[in-house]
Amino acid sequence: MDQQIRFCTTSDGVTVAFSVLGEGPPLLCTPGWISHLEMGVAFPPGHEWVEALSSRRQVIRYDGRGTGLSDRRVDDISVEARVRDIEAVADHVGLDSFALFGWSMDGPTAVLYAVRHPERVSHLILYGSFARAFAAEGKEDLARALLALMRAQWSVGSKTVTQFTHPDMDREEAEANAAFFREAASVEVATRILEEGMFESDATEHLRKLKMPVLVMHRRDDNAIGFECGRKLAALIPSARFVALAGSAHPPFYGDTEPVLRAIDDFLGDTRGQTTGVAVGLQTILFTDMEGSTSLTQLLGDARAQELLRIHNSVVREALRAHGGSEIKHTGDGVMASFPSASRALECAIAIQRALAGHNEAHPDSPVRVRVGLNAGEPVAEEADLFGTAVQLAARVCERAQPGEILVSDVVRQLAAGKGFLFSDRGDVVLRGFEDPARLYEVRWEQ
Repeated sequence: MDQQIRFCTTSDGVTVAFSVLGEGPPLLCTPGWISHLEMGVAFPPGHEWVEALSSRRQVIRYDGRGTGLSDRRVDDISVEARVRDIEAVADHVGLDSFALFGWSMDGPTAVLYAVRHPERVSHLILYGSFARAFAAEGKEDLARALLALMRAQWSVGSKTVTQFTHPDMDREEAEANAAFFREAASVEVATRILEEGMFESDATEHLRKLKMPVLVMHRRDDNAIGFECGRKLAALIPSARFVALAGSAHPPFYGDTEPVLRAIDDFLGDTRGQTTGVAVGLQTILFTDMEGSTSLTQLLGDARAQELLRIHNSVVREALRAHGGSEIKHTGDGVMASFPSASRALECAIAIQRALAGHNEAHPDSPVRVRVGLNAGEPVAEEADLFGTAVQLAARVCERAQPGEILVSDVVRQLAAGKGFLFSDRGDVVLRGFEDPARLYEVRWEQ
């Protein structure tokens, strides 16, 4: 499993590490409690869980603030603050609509995000979580004793937490898991998140506001957060579907994971081997690419650079809607889209450059300059993505464009012949990864 870790910045300036694996409809997963993207996939259960999830759809995971590869020294790790982590990751990846998986301590975090962004959360999954502070379920003394032990001696406390959350682990596994906890976060961060969930969290006022489909799952013998917490959580959500699962392991990736995966598939739809409505046959592929996105981040800072990316996203998506284009995916600093006709794709590309030119004239201190490249062919459709030579060549054409330019392959020019577009011959160009030169044309859009 080739996990590529990337970073984004929250609205309050915290750097958050995240990864994207798999293809298909997006599923954004919260950390649960404390996490470490790099170490988590080194353990067989974590590796197998992520591999199974990402074989069905695109899976986006992240380390919450104060944990893993994200910024460790943070002052605010409240539910409100952790909502900003979700916002930053979703914005950076370019997710317009996605399923959200919140579990354990991050159940209330996912609920609050879904209430605030109902237009973006298509489905909400809550696993092993709760509606309000779960220490009130007759375990207050035990909870305070656990927190005190963790703060007094994190090495012993991490082993005790392991016994609660993974009661069926053998000794060697338990030792490794406790070491993982200690590496994933400081005792201060670990106990502050736990303490909030045990004594302070209360999402009940938000639960009836959830309008999207909701799946609540809980193991009957969950020793960390009792089954009754899950039942009460589901009862407070009008649209919730409740699934009771056998077993005692608290994390979804330990114990018998098949029923969990099956419940998710039943709820979201099993995408393995299915087509997803991506058009097939002759398509015109369009790529956009923001000028110097990395240098912009270094020059302007993460928050300002992210604001410029949002302007790009808004302009591109508005043009796609107006000209019948389909967004295939967000590439981090650009968009890949497809069109059923070359003329529509060219009209969209021109609309993008003209809209950005208008923005740049009105905001000379924060210009957004974008390369646009187009090619046409018959790509291979799989899951929600397009692949093949036609797509690869379109991406290479985009690479050769200058900021503010639209470059197209000869096949696009020929398909749009007689439609009133103005082309300027750029000659034969050798593109990276292609042996034969390609004839490229610049589209004149200023007139």
